[in-house]
Amino acid sequence: MDVFEAVNTVLAVRAFQPTPIPPETIRRILEAGRMTGSASNQQLWHFIVIDNPGEMKQLTELVKTGPYIAQAPVAIVVVIERAPLAESDGSRAIQSMLLTAWAEGIGSNWVGYIGMPGLNQLLNVPDKMDILAVLPLGYPVKSLGQGKKKRKAFSEIASHGKYGSPFRSE
Repeated sequence: MDVFEAVNTVLAVRAFQPTPIPPETIRRILEAGRMTGSASNQQLWHFIVIDNPGEMKQLTELVKTGPYIAQAPVAIVVVIERAPLAESDGSRAIQSMLLTAWAEGIGSNWVGYIGMPGLNQLLNVPDKMDILAVLPLGYPVKSLGQGKKKRKAFSEIASHGKYGSPFRSE
């Protein structure tokens, strides 16, 4: 799948098959995060792969917005340093990983946000860092109608030259 198709069709997945994800696919997803652009090339991120069912259950208990995490065979915990632009760079890495996963037929969803009590301790994250998000990964339980997104009309989100001037693509 090309990049535009992945962007155009990716959807949040919250129900996963128990099918294991091959290690080389997980590595490819992590590489997408690693290769993402970073302000001043600081790369203020770290990715923790969780695949132990007991630890996945603990993630579910600690990240209240993701009750489905334990269903996934794998999760990537995205950790960032407490530094200017780290949150932006980490978010960029997350998007790269989500799109790469989707192109491989793997669904995911951004779960949680900075300030998840107990998760830093569970994963031995240094005090100078924050957990930005948890990305549960797995093959979707059902087919997800790719491309069936509800989005604002193009004329509502794009202007040309000045805000409110119709976009021209000529």
